[in-house]
Amino acid sequence: MKTTELLFYLDSLYPDAKCELNYNRDYELLIATVLSAQCTDKRVNEVTKILFNKYDIFTLATANKKDIEKIIYSVGTYTKKSAYIIEIAKALVKDYKGIVPNNRKYLEQLPGVGRKTCNVVLSNIYNVPAIAVDTHVARVSKRLGLVKNKDDVNKIEKKLMKLFPKEKWSKVHHQLVLFGRYICKSQKPECDMCPIKCKYYQNNLIKKR
Repeated sequence: MKTTELLFYLDSLYPDAKCELNYNRDYELLIATVLSAQCTDKRVNEVTKILFNKYDIFTLATANKKDIEKIIYSVGTYTKKSAYIIEIAKALVKDYKGIVPNNRKYLEQLPGVGRKTCNVVLSNIYNVPAIAVDTHVARVSKRLGLVKNKDDVNKIEKKLMKLFPKEKWSKVHHQLVLFGRYICKSQKPECDMCPIKCKYYQNNLIKKR
């Protein structure tokens, strides 16, 4: 399938694709994205509903770590993530009066914030063209043959940026995430309802029939 055909298909599936993490403030998206590592957005939304009702960025900076751990326990690696949250809050309050800046270099040096998280935040908050490569995007890209199976997240991001027009990057990211989450799933993908007879379909499902 050509890139233009793939874009048309994704647009037909998810014309208004957007981030499924719930947030009302810039720092809420940053923290929610950090919490989403190895965790579903649904679970993160359940946790952040409680977390952000109790704390804002300023009270998070002075929060008791054990109290944060109790709230975010269900997202996994909660001891590390609770420390990340407090340190991120402290840094933002100290350096930017609690505002998440449009500054990739600064954001990527915050604890728990990598390139993927930074791409998500800058894309959604500041409309910076970016493709964040999470497990869904990586899996779908490999199955569709857009990248090689051995490619790491950095190579995948670079290749996708070359394949798709810059003005489409942010939307395509969300579309690929949703496609991977609901159709091209890790386990039991919905191949029968997908018109893209990809390499995964050809190599795995056809042979079993």
